[in-house]
Amino acid sequence: MKTVPKKNVASRKQGTAGDYWLLVRITFLISIAALAFYYRHGAILLYGDAVAHINIARRVIDSRTPGISQLGTVWLPLPHLVDIPFIANDWMWRTGLGAAIPSVIAYITGTLGIFRLLRGYASRATAWIGAVIYALNPNLLYMQTTAMTELLYLAFFIWTIVFFCEFTRYLKVNGERARKSLERCAIMVSGAMLVRYDGWFLALAIVIVVVVAVLRAAKFDSTVRNAVVRLVLLTGLTAALWLAYNYAIFYNPFEFATGPYSTRAIVHASAMPVYPGQDHPRTAAIYFLKIARLNISEGALEYLLFNMAFAAALAAICFSRKHWPALLLWIPVPFYILSIAWASVPVYLPQWWPHSYYNVRYGLQMLPAVAVFGALAFEFLSRIMPVRIPAIIMVLAVAASYFAAWQKGPICLREAQANGRARMMFEHHLALELEKLPARATLMMESGAHGAALQEAGIPLRRVLQEGNHPEWLIGLGGPARAADYVIAFQGDQVSFAVHAFPEGLRPVAIVETPGQARATIYRCLH
Repeated sequence: MKTVPKKNVASRKQGTAGDYWLLVRITFLISIAALAFYYRHGAILLYGDAVAHINIARRVIDSRTPGISQLGTVWLPLPHLVDIPFIANDWMWRTGLGAAIPSVIAYITGTLGIFRLLRGYASRATAWIGAVIYALNPNLLYMQTTAMTELLYLAFFIWTIVFFCEFTRYLKVNGERARKSLERCAIMVSGAMLVRYDGWFLALAIVIVVVVAVLRAAKFDSTVRNAVVRLVLLTGLTAALWLAYNYAIFYNPFEFATGPYSTRAIVHASAMPVYPGQDHPRTAAIYFLKIARLNISEGALEYLLFNMAFAAALAAICFSRKHWPALLLWIPVPFYILSIAWASVPVYLPQWWPHSYYNVRYGLQMLPAVAVFGALAFEFLSRIMPVRIPAIIMVLAVAASYFAAWQKGPICLREAQANGRARMMFEHHLALELEKLPARATLMMESGAHGAALQEAGIPLRRVLQEGNHPEWLIGLGGPARAADYVIAFQGDQVSFAVHAFPEGLRPVAIVETPGQARATIYRCLH
């Protein structure tokens, strides 16, 4: 069997230790500066989903019924599990800073992954360019200050591709290294599967291309076959684990896809009868590619970096076979086209109908592809012209694109502000009322939509009867006055219907109402 010459191995090392440590220090400082900035401006809890992720994690250790069942369904469990150690402290929970720590770590490790991926294919300068494109993206810098799942998934996604690319390089020349790379790839893709459902599509793609690559290899170590089996088993068991959890807790293995909190149910309950791209993959593609570009830059420069990356990808397809494995970075394109068209995943952007913000952040999934292939554009150009010219082009392109994004404000931040400001104002007023209640009082409240009020008021969740506390919750709906000391009902929620059906023993003591939000009524229970 062939072995890689030592000189060649050395030339292909994924960056020196000095490069990695320098990159860690730089990204750490950038990350902390961004976190401090957005925390000071009250922006890290703007996303309602971020607040929900924090409180799901908190309920696992602080609830009337603590435990794994509090992880709920729909959202995959890993983001909440990694948040738990950081939000166990009350102050870290209340401020949201605890749940930002995993995102900060993911931001740093994702940048390192971009550098390593490129260093395996190209020059040190190219690897640094790719890392800079990724790390300085304005939308990424905002999202890594929140508890949203995007950063954690991107880190797993990037490292899945890193190890997959290394597997393909070693497949025919070093079976042991190929095996190790594939096993690491399997671990990363399984992690991605427990963060976002994008990871399930990624896992399917990885399994298919690995099997094809192994079958087409003229020579490969027998240990590689075992690694392929382990890849298939690990990804299959990861999916089976989530299905088994849903069956054990909700008696339906597909509760996350068909239950009352699934995306399909939410879309059907919304005011929009149809959304752009529904049952129409061409329109879905147009909308997704638009938000992908808007997550890179806006205005006249919207297309610049994205088109440079796309042109480099086409060049790789036509002229550089060794770069083909990295093309898997474009896997979000088919996934989101299919999701928008047929999986009830709407995307709204302000420029096009319905002129609003919804799921715009999904376009950030294309950033790794833009970073890697944008850097490869520099690598390809440097082969046909003096290196100074493509270097100047890349510096100007990145600086101009990101300046345009900062000038308008990161679109992910604008999405969070558009959908979160009114909610935060309402929850602040509600928190002020909740703080007036007796310190040991128990509450009954549907916390899914406005759990941040409890968070801001610093009320331990073990004092709150909420929709995740079964069977006590269902019993409480049959007699709210007997369920707690105070009942908080939001207009149109389950508790409001229960109060209307069983009003005995309830006396309203406060009403909270702000523009654009359902009215909240606080009742004292006279028992």
